[in-house]
Amino acid sequence: MEPAVSLAVCALLFLLWVRVKGLEFVLIHQRWVFVCLFLLPLSLIFDIYYSVRAWVVFKLSSAPRLHEQRVRDIQKQVREWKEQGSKTFMCTGRPGWLTVSLRVGKYKKTHKNIMINLMDILEVDTKKQIVRVEPLVSMGQVTALLTSIGWTLPVLPELDDLTVGGLIMGTGIESSSHKYGLFQHICTAYELVLADGSFVRCTPSENSDLFYAVPWSCGTLGFLVAAEIRIIPAKKYVKLRFEPVRGLEAICEKFTRESQQPENHFVEGLLYSLDEAVIMTGVMTDEAEPSKLNSIGNYYKPWFFKHVENYLKTNREGLEYIPLRHYYHRHTRSIFWELQDIIPFGNNPIFRYLFGWMVPPKISLLKLTQGETLRKLYEQHHVVQDMLVPMKCLRQALLTFHNDIHVYPIWLCPFILPSQPGLVHPKGDEAELYVDIGAYGEPRVKHFEARSCMRQLEKFVRSVHGFQMLYADCYMNREEFWEMFDGSLYHKLRKQLGCQDAFPEVYDKICKAARH
Repeated sequence: MEPAVSLAVCALLFLLWVRVKGLEFVLIHQRWVFVCLFLLPLSLIFDIYYSVRAWVVFKLSSAPRLHEQRVRDIQKQVREWKEQGSKTFMCTGRPGWLTVSLRVGKYKKTHKNIMINLMDILEVDTKKQIVRVEPLVSMGQVTALLTSIGWTLPVLPELDDLTVGGLIMGTGIESSSHKYGLFQHICTAYELVLADGSFVRCTPSENSDLFYAVPWSCGTLGFLVAAEIRIIPAKKYVKLRFEPVRGLEAICEKFTRESQQPENHFVEGLLYSLDEAVIMTGVMTDEAEPSKLNSIGNYYKPWFFKHVENYLKTNREGLEYIPLRHYYHRHTRSIFWELQDIIPFGNNPIFRYLFGWMVPPKISLLKLTQGETLRKLYEQHHVVQDMLVPMKCLRQALLTFHNDIHVYPIWLCPFILPSQPGLVHPKGDEAELYVDIGAYGEPRVKHFEARSCMRQLEKFVRSVHGFQMLYADCYMNREEFWEMFDGSLYHKLRKQLGCQDAFPEVYDKICKAARH
C-alpha cells in the first residue's frame, strides 16, 4: 500500500500547487509533473484496455460477424445526412484529439460527424498472404497479432498508435520502404462508403481510379471501412548494423548506396548534426548471437536514439540482434525524440527503471491537455515535419533543413516511389528512390518564425518535386499545394462521386491558409 499512499500524497500536493499557480502555468512551465502523475498512468490504462479488448475480440472471432452491421450503420448515417438536405460537409466522428497528428481539426465542430467504430482485425489469410483490417486498427495491434503467428507487414510504421486508416488516407513509411514503398503500396484493396451511402470495393483492377486516388486524400473521397494489406513471413530478430559516418558528402553517399542494396531489409539514418550521422542496415533472421542480443523495447532500456548516439560518440561500429517487434517500435517509447522536451529526465536510468513501464504518454492525451496557449507556443517554437524528396537531392535538402530550421536529430528513411496514378508519384514514368527527412524538435535557427521558415522549406520541396506529409502544419496556398500534388485524378473522382458537396477538398481540410 505504501506506493499507492505516496502517489496519493504526491497527487494531493500537485493539486494544491495547481490551485496556487493556476493550471495553465503548470501545463506550460512544469508540464512533466502533470504528465508523470496523470497522463502516464492514464495512458497505461488505455493500453491495457485496448490490448485486452483486441485479444478477446480476435479470440471470439466476433469482429467479422459485427463488421457488416457496422458498415450498414455508417451507410444509414450517410443516407440520413442526404435526406436532411446535405447542409454541411461530412467527416468521421472520431474526436480530433485522438489522432496522432498534432494538428487540431476544427472542422469536427462544424461538419456532420459520422460515427465509425471500426477498430478490429477481421481476417488473416496466410494462403493469400493478406490481412483484412478495419481502419482504426493500430500498428501496435497488428504487430502483436501477426508476429505471434509468424507474419508481419512489409511496411510497418514505428509508432504503436498509428492507425491503418491514417496511414492510408495520409501516408506511412518504415525503414523497409526502400524495398516495398509507402504504406499505400502494400495495400491490395480498400472498402469505402461513398457520398451517396453506397458501398464500393476497389483494387488495382476493380474501380482502379478510386484505388489510386484514395491514398493521401484524407477522407475526402469517402469513408474507409476496411483494407486488405499484404503480409510476409516474419523472423524472430533483426540483425542490425550501426555505422557512424562523418562528413555530409560521406553521409549522403553511404546512405544512398545502402538504400539501393536489395539485400538490406531495413535502412535508416539518424543525423545528429550536419556532418555526423549513424547509418543503420538490418536483415531479418531467426538466429542470434546471445552476447549481441539487445531487447531495446524493454522499458528500462535507453531510448533508441540515445543508444544509437553512443556509437557516434565512441566512434565505433556495432552489430546487434533485436527482437522483431522491438525493432518495429524502437521509436515508440521516446516518441522518436519528442519526449525529451516533455520529460527532460525521461532517459535517466533511475526514471526508466521506476517509471519507464508507463512510458510513453499517449499523443492523443498530450493533445487533449495542452491548452490553447501551449498549442500556440508549440506552433511557433516547435517543428514536426516530414518532407519526402528525391534521393538525388539529399545533400541539397539537408543543407536547406540546416539553414531554414536547424533541428537535430533528423530522421532519414529511404523509400521507392512507384510511377502510379494518384496524388503522389515521381516526375518521370519510372519508379524513383526518395528519402523521408523527418525533423522533430525546437528550431535553433536565429529569429525562427514558423510561417515564413516553413513556407521557405515548402518552396524548396516543391522545386525538387518532393512532397510534404499532410499530418503536419502546411502553410502553402491552394495554387502551391496543387503544384506539389497531382490533383488530376483526385478532382475527376471528386466530381464523379458527388464528393464536392459531401466532403471538403483535401486542401481545405489540412492547410492553415484554408482554416484561418
